[in-house]
Amino acid sequence: MKLYFATDVHGSEICWKKFINAGKFYEADVLILGGDMTGKAIIPIIAQGKNKYKVTLLDQESILDGQENVNEMVKTIQNRGYYPYVTTPEEVKEISTMPGQSDKVFLVQVINTVQRWMDYADEKLAGTGMRCYVCPGNDDMFEIDDLIKASKHIELVEGKLIHLDEDHEMINSGWTNPTPWDTHREEDDETLLERIEIIASQLQNPRTAIFNLHAPPFGSGLDEAPELTEDLHLANAGQSLVPVGSEAVLKLIKKYKPLLGLFGHIHEGKGIRKYHKTLCINPGSMYEQGILQGALINLKPKKIGTYMLTTG
Repeated sequence: MKLYFATDVHGSEICWKKFINAGKFYEADVLILGGDMTGKAIIPIIAQGKNKYKVTLLDQESILDGQENVNEMVKTIQNRGYYPYVTTPEEVKEISTMPGQSDKVFLVQVINTVQRWMDYADEKLAGTGMRCYVCPGNDDMFEIDDLIKASKHIELVEGKLIHLDEDHEMINSGWTNPTPWDTHREEDDETLLERIEIIASQLQNPRTAIFNLHAPPFGSGLDEAPELTEDLHLANAGQSLVPVGSEAVLKLIKKYKPLLGLFGHIHEGKGIRKYHKTLCINPGSMYEQGILQGALINLKPKKIGTYMLTTG
């Protein structure tokens, strides 16, 4: 059985489409998305009169002339993982002056995008027999869960144990240890340990299991992120890296010694490590560039065959 694993697409339209089509491209049997599906910000495209619009993307301001250019900018913004929002100066002012209004607008964009993604997946996966498992990550709002559940060809696997075949079980969770940004699905390591232990304790054969957990184990080399100052700026010009993974996940890896660990969360933590008898993989993320990084793993009875990181 061949698995294709990717993670942290963070709202990138093109990365989502690449993920859904990766099964056919790599001749995989199972697709697994490890977490953080949604984007982080809205990019307003503001009408300026006379069929002109102003937009600022990555600190670069542009004036768009005509609907065709607006449509192209919408695609560019979506592919970079942001949410384009065509609006007017009056609405921008209204949103900025009404408490909570910007959050409501953002949620609508997230929901609309995830629904579009589910529709795309259902169309592309129909009739293929391919299984696709999705587990939202710490950055993902809880409101998207019902949209995933309603998909015909994608299974929401948060908190579940999945039997991949006769020899391999997979446990899944997108929750992480605390981050500086107080995201939706994070908790202290003690609580996280309890959450994942509930699933792991159901395993019939842990040594041939797959742990699909968003947070990498602490100190694994797959969890090194740029060190931040107290005000959340990069320390030492971003040259200093520190481990930020989960102690809970580390304890679980040591205890159960699963065959394979699939992780994400730390975009800079790309790599493969043999850690406490477990092959641990973090494919990393370059979603803003529209590049999908993934891992292709060939599972054999009671062992791993070939495996490789992919970029495309």
